[in-house]
Amino acid sequence: MESGNRSTVTEFTLSGLTDSLGINISFAILFLILYLMTLSGNLLIITAVNHDPRLHSPMYFLLSNLSFLDICYSTVTIPKMITNVLLEKKSITFNQCMGQLFFLHFFGGTECFLLTFMAYDRYVAICNPLRYHIVMNHTFCIRLVIISWVAGFLHSFTQAFLTYQLPFCGPNKINHFFCDVHPLSVLACSGTLLIDIFIIANSGMISLACFLVLMFSYLGIIITILKIHSAEGRRKAFSTCAAHILVVIIFFGPCVFIYLRPPINYSADKMVSLLYTILTPLLNPIIYTMRNKEMTSALKRLLGLKISPQNHMKEDIKNQL
Repeated sequence: MESGNRSTVTEFTLSGLTDSLGINISFAILFLILYLMTLSGNLLIITAVNHDPRLHSPMYFLLSNLSFLDICYSTVTIPKMITNVLLEKKSITFNQCMGQLFFLHFFGGTECFLLTFMAYDRYVAICNPLRYHIVMNHTFCIRLVIISWVAGFLHSFTQAFLTYQLPFCGPNKINHFFCDVHPLSVLACSGTLLIDIFIIANSGMISLACFLVLMFSYLGIIITILKIHSAEGRRKAFSTCAAHILVVIIFFGPCVFIYLRPPINYSADKMVSLLYTILTPLLNPIIYTMRNKEMTSALKRLLGLKISPQNHMKEDIKNQL
């Protein structure tokens, strides 16, 4: 059956984790638990930010958008991975595969840009605190979020369009858990050098460019922190961005490894891809709340847990400063 891109393949087969049914069931249960934890953790952050007036600030506004992205991002891949682990025939239609690839890069690309803007938020907060509320006003934050989504869409549309142009004539077995540009491009039945170059330039360079901007931003933040005379002041300033740095490393490290190279399948690709498709969306709520007293207190209030009057007074004083 001919399709618009000269492909004769109408469906692909995704590779599984193992041939053992017992191990596959264990993986399915594990992925389901991690997925439910991801959904609940990120939904709690979104609810807390929108429910608690103390969290109505630029940093938490961007954080709630990140949590929404993490929910969407994990939903693109994990449910299909769970069903494929349990099914004997791990197939996905051509159109479903292209759709999964599109939304994977849509939400992933949007998250790349949003994390970069979140680094800028922390840069202004620490390096220019007196102008923070002037620069990072609500209108500007909304524009940053819109720019992230538009840029993510353009990146994803380019990736999906280029991949759709590849002619697939067989074999149709994808050596991966989900549809992505590199595992698909190695299945193309004709020379794909030019398309591969565009794919690497689009995806790999975006990941690398955002990562470098983030690193330079945090280098400026660290330099500013080191100039603070008070040890307590340095600790507080560093704690506001330490969690973000960890998220950036976990998310961008695997992305740079996967996309900033030719489309060659390595055995480590599957394990590395689990970091940014499963682990990162799961860890984001934990990392951002673990050392964040404001978020922790907001979650306690949301869940109806008691906060001691002394701690409550400290929070009010801190919010007034």
